[in-house]
Amino acid sequence: MPTTETQPTLRALLARTELALRLASREGDLPGDALDAPLRWVHSSDLADPTPFLADDLLLLTTGTQFAPDARTGTAPTTAEAYVARLRARGVRGLGFGTEVVRDGIPPTLERACRAAGMPLFEVPYRTPFIALARANAEAIAAQAYARRTWALSARRAISLAALRPDGLAATVAELAKQLGAWVGLYDAAGVLTQSHPHEGPGGAARAALDAEAGAVLRRGSRAASQFEIDGARVTMQTLGRGGHLRGLIAIAGAELDLEGRSVVTSVIAMAGLALEQNVGLGRARSALRAGLVHALLEGDAGLARRVSRELWGPLPAAPVIVAVATVAPARLDAAVDWLELRAAEARGALFHGRGPDGVVFVVPAADTATIPAFAALFDAACGVSEPVDYAGFATGHVQAVAARRRAAAGIPARFADDAARGLLGALDSPAARALAEARLAPLREHDDAHATALVDTVRTWLESDARIDETAQALGIHRHTVRARVAQAQRLLGVDLGSFPARAELWAALVALR
Repeated sequence: MPTTETQPTLRALLARTELALRLASREGDLPGDALDAPLRWVHSSDLADPTPFLADDLLLLTTGTQFAPDARTGTAPTTAEAYVARLRARGVRGLGFGTEVVRDGIPPTLERACRAAGMPLFEVPYRTPFIALARANAEAIAAQAYARRTWALSARRAISLAALRPDGLAATVAELAKQLGAWVGLYDAAGVLTQSHPHEGPGGAARAALDAEAGAVLRRGSRAASQFEIDGARVTMQTLGRGGHLRGLIAIAGAELDLEGRSVVTSVIAMAGLALEQNVGLGRARSALRAGLVHALLEGDAGLARRVSRELWGPLPAAPVIVAVATVAPARLDAAVDWLELRAAEARGALFHGRGPDGVVFVVPAADTATIPAFAALFDAACGVSEPVDYAGFATGHVQAVAARRRAAAGIPARFADDAARGLLGALDSPAARALAEARLAPLREHDDAHATALVDTVRTWLESDARIDETAQALGIHRHTVRARVAQAQRLLGVDLGSFPARAELWAALVALR
């Protein structure tokens, strides 16, 4: 965050010529930030141990009476080493010694102790009252606070003007990056980085860590603000939108945000969130129109869909196409639609999507093997995928996709081509079919468990042998009369006539479903 105000630091006090301060330490012997660390206050004390009465990050002034023996009580003087060690442990930023009050010059033992501890030591001449240092530091603190407030007002004004541009959201993010002097990125609801200022932004492992954290925050679905470090840089993330309906998040890397900086970021969050929420109504209208075009395609009116799509979003994907039908968890549906919108805008004519009667429908060219798996994985969606069709066969492709989705696992698309290769009985691989099969075969399983029989295995082998008794007996290694008796027993338990083909076919289907 660029600022021009005088910082309240020891270096700033040393630069005030009217104070006539002299740095007794050699700057090369001090830690790198010793003279430039912010000072909260300036305090004076001649106590041997003032640390119980001090705060962090202050400058301590003393005249050194604690280093002289007490003639009245005979108390030994405080050692410089122990004194400086206590100050360093308490977080004191520097020690000022007022000369010509108790003694001339700074005690050499104190200089050595400060040098060993890396504590800045400076001389305050007799003509400079301690209160002058306190007043000078207080003036610097007030000047800094005023400059920060002035900067915040100027930054908010610049950001507000940027928001009025045609590309308001992108311009707002860019202006925030400029005002903070940091990288700012805007992620959409799907966790995809859509704006980056400066454009190059973090790369490599840092970018991967940013993307992973943004995705995790958005998947939780609740409003949140978080801070963490990546490669030594402070990162701040703030979600956009309402809990359960997040529209994205803003990430800021490389900025240490004070109160005024956070107020500027908060104003941007409010404007960006409002802009995104205002797009919701427009999004609903687009969604309704897209749903209407899906209905037109299902009704065989591809001409209408082509004309409307060409005017608004570009041409429909060129045939042959693949039709996908997806089920997405309600909490992630908005993010999924936003992701599809972004992909459709980036590659006009390569993706069409809309709400259908059985879920989200999207269409891609038959040669596109990446979009559907990426969508399924990103949103843990159950996706069914049709075989390649032309638009005249769109309804058929939709039916195929719905059929394939019934066996799709979350995040892994299921293809109708695989179902077709497995044949009609392959469609029995579903929870509903298995539940019906369990119920149908329950009398045989219960009898086997109660009487140690093998009715299920016998019936399966009998059906595999085309209902031939002798072949079944040979396969099982039992007498043919035993096979005949077991089949008759199964027939009675199931209450069907296994001499009829439909009864045998239903029993075989149940066995296949549980295989």
